[in-house]
Amino acid sequence: MPERNIDFGKYGARGIKGHEAVARQLDALAGYIATPVTARRGLLARLHYLTRSDHARAAARAAGLTATDRTVRAWLAATRSPSRKNLERIEQAYRTVRRENVARYLLARLNREGRGTRVEFHPLNQSQVDRPRQRPVEFRTLNVRRWDRIVAAWVAGDDQALDDAWIDQVADLGSQWGQYEYVTNIGFAA
Repeated sequence: MPERNIDFGKYGARGIKGHEAVARQLDALAGYIATPVTARRGLLARLHYLTRSDHARAAARAAGLTATDRTVRAWLAATRSPSRKNLERIEQAYRTVRRENVARYLLARLNREGRGTRVEFHPLNQSQVDRPRQRPVEFRTLNVRRWDRIVAAWVAGDDQALDDAWIDQVADLGSQWGQYEYVTNIGFAA
């Protein structure tokens, strides 16, 4: 694509890719459990979320939690503690299942029956760039109406598909869309 940045940050600009900021905001909207998995309370909350029904257990297995039911019961009863590797698996399975569970709700809220959601683009940070190399990049807003591909890529954890879906939406900014490939923040609510 003609406006894609090839050597971002060469002169000191700082920011993150727009699709990463979108994924971060969607994660914030998903409402994950705040207590870390390493704390007993966080572990129990995640395990209860992943084992509360047959459907939840099947989704957790599909997401990579391979512990047996007997082992999970021992973790819940505090007779055994999961290893560090199993803690990572529990956290990953929890995040995957949570994303799948809230995706339909988020999609309906973001699309708002075709009206879309107002998105704020906070431009990249150029404070470390020499004055002659700085370019004027202002705060912008855009109403995104089609969130289907974005949310589907976020649920799947596919960064490339999320980037492609996000760039398709950012192209609606007009001829300046390449200036918003890297940003400091993307803001929206659902």
